Amino acid sequence: MSRTPGPRRGALGLLAATQLLMIMDTAIVNVALPSVGEDLRAGSEGLSWVANAYLITFGGLLLLGGRAADLFGHRRMYTGGLALLAAASAAGGLAQSTGALTAARAAQGVGAAFAGAAAFALLLVLFPDGPARHKALGAFAAMGGLGGVLGTVLGGVLTDLLGWRSTFWLNVAVAAVLGLLALRLPDGGTRGAGAGFDPLGALTATAGLGLLAYALVGRSPLAGAAGLALLAAFAAVQRRVARPLVPPAVLARPALRRANALSALAQMALFPMFFLVSLYLQNVLDRSPLAGGLGLLPLSLVVVATAPLTGRLIVRLGLGRTTTLGFGLLLAGMVWLALSLSADGTYATTVLAPSLVLGAALPLVMVTTNAAATAGAAPEETGLASGLINTSQQFGSVLGLAVLVAVATTRTGTSTPQAETAGHQAALLVGAAFAAAAVLLSLRSGPPAPAPAPPRRGRVGDPR
Repeated sequence: MSRTPGPRRGALGLLAATQLLMIMDTAIVNVALPSVGEDLRAGSEGLSWVANAYLITFGGLLLLGGRAADLFGHRRMYTGGLALLAAASAAGGLAQSTGALTAARAAQGVGAAFAGAAAFALLLVLFPDGPARHKALGAFAAMGGLGGVLGTVLGGVLTDLLGWRSTFWLNVAVAAVLGLLALRLPDGGTRGAGAGFDPLGALTATAGLGLLAYALVGRSPLAGAAGLALLAAFAAVQRRVARPLVPPAVLARPALRRANALSALAQMALFPMFFLVSLYLQNVLDRSPLAGGLGLLPLSLVVVATAPLTGRLIVRLGLGRTTTLGFGLLLAGMVWLALSLSADGTYATTVLAPSLVLGAALPLVMVTTNAAATAGAAPEETGLASGLINTSQQFGSVLGLAVLVAVATTRTGTSTPQAETAGHQAALLVGAAFAAAAVLLSLRSGPPAPAPAPPRRGRVGDPR
């Protein structure tokens, strides 16, 4: 594998740091929520919306953010998203009520959606399909794995030493630094909004995805029905407008649909696993929040060590076989973890060993599904490909968490350690079922078909 040139290596470091910030932010706030509730006198319902407001706007706007990056410029949308994220974080740090903090979290989600989708699109443009892109995707996967644990640790330390508001001011500082460094990224020409923007498609897609996210985190069937109706309207709009937000021909590619489904299944298993393991370590094994976060550190270290090797595995085994290997490890790790949990166990006898298997699985499934979902994207579709794959991952995370937490709650019944352990085991086995479905689907994976060359209508936001 060729070495990454200096300028591209610097750009990769910047973009990977953005991924770290996005994942770290969610983990930090989750750790700080009990202190927020005590300071602002908020109950559990109010605190849940402090967390969920971010998930709803982030999930609802990823697709629009990616397409907007194609139309208005990748660097422009990236820096604009970071600026909004920093401003919203400052508002969160100054919030004096739960309502104000929830509004700030919603605005954070908007900024994160535009910055995150544009960052991934920039990566796709800077690193063409092949070993270089696989290496870059490995860096993203490594930062994602590290961000969850780093966020948990930093959240505990900052909240204990400086108070929960310091977690928001950390976001301000990091986003400001990334935004200033991003000004050195080159940015090419873009198409104007009038040449290719689909306002009706943007409205129906954003509202539909936002309502669907609201339905999942708030368990609202009415919102879910409204969201699905709007997404059906979006699909109808896309077949009728001259320049759709998501061209139907793109969604007609079997490899792209399969890769996005696999990516969603991966997150349906992985994202709730982190949450459930943290609860198990704290509620059953009686570890502190900080110690619970450190319990996931070995997993993150394996992610960081495995991610750079993923590209070599793809070269040696092929994309399809590496995908199946990753999901096979995910299935084995989930089953092992579920069967190892015990009400009277220890960290070393229950969580440690299976978490190392899951740490090896995470970069394999993330890199291969991202590579398959973006391999056929034409240059002017990089933001769209970014928005699609990120939306699949986000909704997979939210749906998986909703399903597995519901399973754990139903199975638990009482709050004894034995009952909680049984609930966690049942939920993890459902997550293993998602991984098993992904293994079967991955066996059908083949090399993605190249995207047809579109007619030239002017240049797109190209940072090269």
